[in-house]
Amino acid sequence: MGKKKITQQTQEEALKEKETLETAMAKTGKTVAKKFETGRVYVHASYNNTVVSVTDDKGNLIAWSSAGALGFSGPKKSTPFAASKVVAALAEKLRKSGPSSVRVFVNGIGSGRDSAVRTLANQGFNLLSIKDVTSIPHNGPRPKKVRRV
Repeated sequence: MGKKKITQQTQEEALKEKETLETAMAKTGKTVAKKFETGRVYVHASYNNTVVSVTDDKGNLIAWSSAGALGFSGPKKSTPFAASKVVAALAEKLRKSGPSSVRVFVNGIGSGRDSAVRTLANQGFNLLSIKDVTSIPHNGPRPKKVRRV
């Protein structure tokens, strides 16, 4: 295998690297975020995860977050605690540019539905409406046969 060679970075090299990173960040075109007065919040709460996305009135995505993206894994992703943390992270992203008045659309049957809406209200958003858009089948395809063990 051999020994690993460890190199130490001098201060000059660190400063040069920092400058190159800053110029690269400037080139990516960080635009000044527009100020939105109203928007829409879509909460998708499934049995496995909770995804929350914020759009403007036209439907253009402003920000999104999910329980998995915050580091929750496995069955912890679908808990009400994870859903509240997702909304708190989104509220932090939207402090400067985000909408203050929102319409909430809730989709799915997971346990994070209610806590996500409650946390939205507690974070200072003005909730104009709350609508449940969960799809309900009107006698769709034939169900699977019953499992026999």
